[in-house]
Amino acid sequence: MERYFGFDLGDAESAVARKLKDTGREEPAVVPVCDAQSFITAYARLADGRLLLGESACYAADAVTRKVRFKSRFLTDPESVKDIRTFAAGVLSDLIGSGNLVQGEDCCVYIGCPAGWKMPDRERYRKIFEEAGYPPVRIVSESRAALISACMSRHLQVGYDILSKSVLVVDVGSSTTDFAFIESGREVELHTAGEVMLGGGITDAMLLRECVEASPDRNAVRRILAESEAWRNYCEFAARRLKEKYYSDEDYWATRSCTKSIEILHSGSHVLTLRMDRDMAKKLMESPSPELGGRSFRQAFCDSLREVREKIGEPELIFLTGGVSKLPAIKTWCQETFEKTVVITTTQPEFSVARGLAHSGRIDEDIREFRAEVDALIETSTVERIVSSHMEQLYRNVVDTLTEPILDTAAMNVFDRWRSGEISRLSEIDVELTREIEHYLKSDEAQKLLGSVVSSWLKPAAYELEEYTMPICVRHNVPYRALNLTSYLSLSDIDIRIDTKDIFAVDQITWLINTIITILVSLLCGGSGVALIAGGVKGILAGAILSLGVLLIGQEHLENRMMSLNIPKPLRKLITRNAFANRIRRVSSEVKARFFASLEQEKNEEITSRLASEISAQIEECLKKMAQVVEIPLG
Repeated sequence: MERYFGFDLGDAESAVARKLKDTGREEPAVVPVCDAQSFITAYARLADGRLLLGESACYAADAVTRKVRFKSRFLTDPESVKDIRTFAAGVLSDLIGSGNLVQGEDCCVYIGCPAGWKMPDRERYRKIFEEAGYPPVRIVSESRAALISACMSRHLQVGYDILSKSVLVVDVGSSTTDFAFIESGREVELHTAGEVMLGGGITDAMLLRECVEASPDRNAVRRILAESEAWRNYCEFAARRLKEKYYSDEDYWATRSCTKSIEILHSGSHVLTLRMDRDMAKKLMESPSPELGGRSFRQAFCDSLREVREKIGEPELIFLTGGVSKLPAIKTWCQETFEKTVVITTTQPEFSVARGLAHSGRIDEDIREFRAEVDALIETSTVERIVSSHMEQLYRNVVDTLTEPILDTAAMNVFDRWRSGEISRLSEIDVELTREIEHYLKSDEAQKLLGSVVSSWLKPAAYELEEYTMPICVRHNVPYRALNLTSYLSLSDIDIRIDTKDIFAVDQITWLINTIITILVSLLCGGSGVALIAGGVKGILAGAILSLGVLLIGQEHLENRMMSLNIPKPLRKLITRNAFANRIRRVSSEVKARFFASLEQEKNEEITSRLASEISAQIEECLKKMAQVVEIPLG
């Protein structure tokens, strides 16, 4: 794609932004439509068949048809589809006529919708633009687009880290106020009892109503506005423009008259004077409104904020967007409700969604290419090759970590049971020791040790893997951390971990267990009982008895007999527990040495290969999930 367009079709005002492929993080340019950067969402059909858009459609005196605020009716009024299609076709025609969009060029259009619209509604909405002749269209939620705009903005020091925060996006539009909660990049629309039709349009209607009631010609004006949709829309639009004019500089208008007179030519001539001042501004915010069930705008808005707070608590950040969010009172109310939360907005919130939508197009293409390269990396044998090259070190780390805990627990337990007579013969030790080791390896203590071993072992493998992942991030403007396995494993809030419980099952490290058994048996009876001579009179006596046996029947015969012999308990008691424990500690280095010696000779290559494959698969799954985190901005 060479160009990405973002079309924020609002219920009252709309905007279009465009981003070129090679402009990086540069903000998309707002493209004028009908000579206005922010243009009124309205169209009028004249008697000669011509179509007018924007402000001119609102003022055209010879309009046969004049339509406004049709987007807010999309979910409830089937007739709105025709109005949206007509308006969208008019915008496309203007973009093509001005040269801002070239027919047949390689481009796409991202169009916003409220966060609460379900997938079937979004698809129906998308088809409207497709039928109007638009290039490929994708629908993205407006709150998501606003957040992307904040992430990419050069004026807000937020960046990609915003995706790791809890963010409440408050989109205050002309017809509705949408609340979307985004935590760790995942978006949830928040419904509140106070948000129904809570938008700036309510205050437009209130201003018009107050001015009509204050008019000397109120009865005639009321009748005309009830009869003529075109004049009602015209007057409401004029009230809106006057309100915006006043709020743009309240201090200036504090000592001046902010008024506008409208001549209504319908069944004669009637003049309606619109007026904005400090008292009227307060009335618009504080007076009960029938559209809000008798509540004031402030009450309804603050009720919604309190309901949101009850659902989500205190977010880390509130991001205000939408043209109405420029009112200072909006930020004040948010700060009063969420005292500990940072509240931010851009200098041009009315363009946040359009710019975010245009950014979405570029990000979407980057993400597709990014994911394709990650998938291609996973398809190769790179990860498995790196893991396999480190497998021997993993075994060594396991041996270093587990040897002494196994000797201190499993081996000592078996010795105690043999010494007490619970285990009758030395020949039974291998079975019992296998059970003890298996029990220990399944314990929380062993699993914790194994987990720390694997995490530490993964780091050098991860550093090596970054030689392949970092260039992918660089090519697609993705933060290095997105595929940084080492930092990823250190984050406590990430739920992806290498599972050690199945990797080191007892049947997979039989070579390790067999080595322990061999060493322990030799400690008990090997070398003509030398292992039993632990010092002192009792040890010497035990050694003398066994030496006599060697003279009578020979060493090999004696060792075979001893393995099946039920040695009397008194003789077993000659070997003290402390003596055996000391002996175990003294020979732990020898045990490790024998482990390492047997590493190449006895470990099962098939098991090693399977372990490498399993670990590689988990790392690859980890990479996939990390790549998905980067995709989150598009929802």
